[in-house]
Amino acid sequence: MSAFAATIEGLLAHYGAAALFLVVTLESFGAPLPGESAVIAASAAAAAGKLPLAWVAVATFAGAVLGDNIGYLIGRDLGRPVILRHGARFGVTEGALARVEDIMRRRGPIIVVVARFVALLRQLNGLVAGTTGMPWPRFLAANMLGAALWTGFWVTLAYKLGREADVLPWIWHHLGLIASVVAPLLILGLVVAGIVGRRRG
Repeated sequence: MSAFAATIEGLLAHYGAAALFLVVTLESFGAPLPGESAVIAASAAAAAGKLPLAWVAVATFAGAVLGDNIGYLIGRDLGRPVILRHGARFGVTEGALARVEDIMRRRGPIIVVVARFVALLRQLNGLVAGTTGMPWPRFLAANMLGAALWTGFWVTLAYKLGREADVLPWIWHHLGLIASVVAPLLILGLVVAGIVGRRRG
């Protein structure tokens, strides 16, 4: 058992679903925490009768939605001014930001849902949406859909596998390799479609 897994199991044993909620919330607005591993551990604990499965699902969904919305607020209030002030040092110009904003206006909901399943993109999801000015009602709807799908997938899979849930990080590693290729290609496809659509328009 890894040190992190042992720590998560200890937190779950002492604080239950509240610990899961905290980990998922923090990860969802940018903290470098492996939220999926926490969900897997909590779901495995539910399969062993140590936690109510409903609490695990609610804590996961609520933490994902709350964390992303905190990230959204941070991005909305601070993101654009910071990028305009310092972004050029890292190659992020006002023109580049405008192009990203245009993509988010056109394809934002799809990107928000897909990003929930990809490490790093998941942590930047709300920040990017807020920074690019995606309307909050659209973000919230897409965010809740992505969180529901993500929660349902990992909680159900880990619970069904029960004590074999320690194989899930191995499975996710391989799925993550696929997602790391597919997600950028999907986003690139959306960008190309947007550019072609504008030229035709």
